[in-house]
Amino acid sequence: MTQIDFYILSEDSEDARLRLACRLTEKAMHRKLGVYLLVETEGDARKLDELLWTFSQNSFVPHRLAWNLEAAVEEAVFIGCDGHAETVPFGRPEAPGWDLMINLADAVPESFGRYERLAEVVDAQPTRRELGRERYRYYRDRGYELKTHRL
Repeated sequence: MTQIDFYILSEDSEDARLRLACRLTEKAMHRKLGVYLLVETEGDARKLDELLWTFSQNSFVPHRLAWNLEAAVEEAVFIGCDGHAETVPFGRPEAPGWDLMINLADAVPESFGRYERLAEVVDAQPTRRELGRERYRYYRDRGYELKTHRL
């Protein structure tokens, strides 16, 4: 069963939420885990794409947009929205596995069950906080063990 962690930020800054996602991604990448960052829109994906290159002077997180795949994909980090989680090349012998999904979208991801871990990143913005509570109830009501990290 997928391990689900909620990361609750005390601030309501979109930037803080995306930066936390970048830090979680970098940490997972160093552990050689495959990461799928799920966002709400292609515009959000492009923002996160830019931030992964620049969020820290000492970091380098190679990644790819899930709809911009080529035949030979070496990256272990993908950013996508909607149904793109089904298209990433995880599971191939030369690619990392379905290790971690980081959800920055509003809804429960359809394919979260194929990942070993799901990280839900929730900030203090009222609408996103309420949507995070709804997702928490969804997972809890289905018997998932939930861990909460207040930052």
